[in-house]
Amino acid sequence: MPFINVKTNVNLNDENKHSLMQKLTKSITIIPGKTEAHLMCAVEDNVPMMFHGDSSQPIAFVEVKILHSSTKEAYANLTAELCKIIKEETGVDGSYCYVKFEEIENWGMDGYMF
Repeated sequence: MPFINVKTNVNLNDENKHSLMQKLTKSITIIPGKTEAHLMCAVEDNVPMMFHGDSSQPIAFVEVKILHSSTKEAYANLTAELCKIIKEETGVDGSYCYVKFEEIENWGMDGYMF
């Protein structure tokens, strides 16, 4: 039940957003037991953002939420892949991209708890 949300101050057209989401969807398989079939993904562009006291640079913040937990190694590998994808699709350098992982104990859908 993973969810990846990208916020960036970069203006993306629909084609860029779609390509970004497709790549993000594939990347989740880096986390053992996680599949594309259950990933929800969102991209928010044109978000006013500031990093290092500067709002003129391309910036991104990526949130990854997963049911239960994984290893630090898997998180590191996914972080590297996410930063690579963000750079390819938005031009945001990895040094201007934070990735946050959140482990969720309880996750529900359609009246069902996983």
